[in-house]
Amino acid sequence: MTSKKLSSRILPLVGVLCGAGIVALVLYFVLPALTSVSYTEVLVAAPAPSVPEEAVHTYPTSAHVQPPKAVKGIYMSQCVVGTPSFRDSLVEFIDKSDLNTVIIDIKDYTGKIAFPTDNPLLADSVSDACGARDMKAFIETLHQKNIYVIGRITVFQSPYYTQKHPEQAVQKKGGGVWKDYKGLAFVDVGAKDYWDYVVELGKESYALGFDELNFDYVRFPSDGPMSQAVYSFDDGKPKAQVLEEFFKYLTDELRPTGAVLSADLFGMAATNYDDLGIGQVLERALPYFDYIYPMVYPSHYPAGYNGYKDVNANAYAIVKFAMDTAVERAQSTTTTVPGLAFTPIASTSPQLYAKPVYSADKIRPWLQSFDYPVTYTPAMVLEQIKATNDAGLESWVFWDAGNKYAALRRALAE
Repeated sequence: MTSKKLSSRILPLVGVLCGAGIVALVLYFVLPALTSVSYTEVLVAAPAPSVPEEAVHTYPTSAHVQPPKAVKGIYMSQCVVGTPSFRDSLVEFIDKSDLNTVIIDIKDYTGKIAFPTDNPLLADSVSDACGARDMKAFIETLHQKNIYVIGRITVFQSPYYTQKHPEQAVQKKGGGVWKDYKGLAFVDVGAKDYWDYVVELGKESYALGFDELNFDYVRFPSDGPMSQAVYSFDDGKPKAQVLEEFFKYLTDELRPTGAVLSADLFGMAATNYDDLGIGQVLERALPYFDYIYPMVYPSHYPAGYNGYKDVNANAYAIVKFAMDTAVERAQSTTTTVPGLAFTPIASTSPQLYAKPVYSADKIRPWLQSFDYPVTYTPAMVLEQIKATNDAGLESWVFWDAGNKYAALRRALAE
């Protein structure tokens, strides 16, 4: 196990030079930096003259489409995108409805990648169970249909990476890697070696054709024996600050590619001003992404939330409250939330910070079309869409881990 910084720029290579009968080992070749990326091409810097051409990793070259004015999308899992009959049925659903967007797993909860690559930093992470070997061609087909393609990257929940690099994982008191109640391990948010891995995956994915990079599980873990979790890389900083430092690094490294960047946040991050114990604060994510997707699934709110004993019977009210609050916070000129991008305002109590004003369109909710803990109906789906629209928003995407969308299909057909 090594703590050396992951780098897409310098990788050791063993070679042999002969001279005067003495054999010497020589290392070093330089991978090119990605110099610029437009919506239509990827330019790669020329390698140094002494480097063999075959040693240089080159990125794919792909066309992209612009985001629709109003994104209306559904999620497609890593295994479904690798099953032609299933994925084709979802494409047909998009074609025959008002949908215009698909969100496809690039890296899912296993930590494995959904498409083949010879990128030396990523190749060993390619899934041998799921994923699409023809991902580039499939994306091209979607683009021909003018379907906007978002790639979802599960970030800090990453069992495969932590298996390879356990020293970068959240640790368990007494020794070993911490795991949640599902047995899944998380990379420690402050493990900066991993940040470069995520950046490299983003560059490769955008070059392959994904129009937008959507980062999920951008948080510290939850749903496990939290008192046993040990974070080894935070240097005593608050979770929200460590996570914001990651956001800044991510956007600084990926902005030059031209990719649209977005992040998923817990639904209650739209209305809570603390970090929910996982580091997520809406204001601290807004400066770094083009879009924020709060996951406002009504079923995931606790009974009694905002006075609603039965949250599933109040889908409209819950989504409307969340979206109204998120929009208000995005558009405000000030906040009580500290952040690396904010300036303190003198002589205020509580302390106020000046923040940029963001468009309401920066907020796009994840909505529910799956049966939990009750059977979801077309009426419940339409209530969520209406709540989003009534909050002044036009864009939304729906989640169904099973990729069935029974309620959404019926709702859009009515």
